[in-house]
Amino acid sequence: MVRIFIDADACPVKDEVVRVAARHELPMSFVANTWMRDPDHYLAEKIAVGNDLDAADKWIAERVAAADIVVTNDIPLARLCVAKGALVLRPNGTQLDGNSIGMAVAARDLTQHLRDTGAITGGPAAFTKADRSRFLDKLESAVQACKRR
Repeated sequence: MVRIFIDADACPVKDEVVRVAARHELPMSFVANTWMRDPDHYLAEKIAVGNDLDAADKWIAERVAAADIVVTNDIPLARLCVAKGALVLRPNGTQLDGNSIGMAVAARDLTQHLRDTGAITGGPAAFTKADRSRFLDKLESAVQACKRR
């Protein structure tokens, strides 16, 4: 059965995940470093893993399987999940797979280097309604694709 894992600490699309997962009756695991108040749904499991760096990522990476979907903006976690055959979506709707994960890792490393040297001082672009809409569309497609596997 397909399960949706959500790297929940800074995830802006929790409600959208619940909406799509509930429509398909899919279990969800919201994984964070600390306890979360929402989302409340009988299919949603909330896991607080503690404050260790990358504890949520490790928890997800240990449990994800090829039939699963992972929602994360964390590129190292995405790489681990793609290697296990899971479908990975970023909150803006971008899918990461075997063809795109290498470029995502390289872009992350370059951006980190530019931040470390002071060449980049700002953060990522603001999350928009278009990002949310694209995510909903891509998650629906991902669920259907995973169910067909």
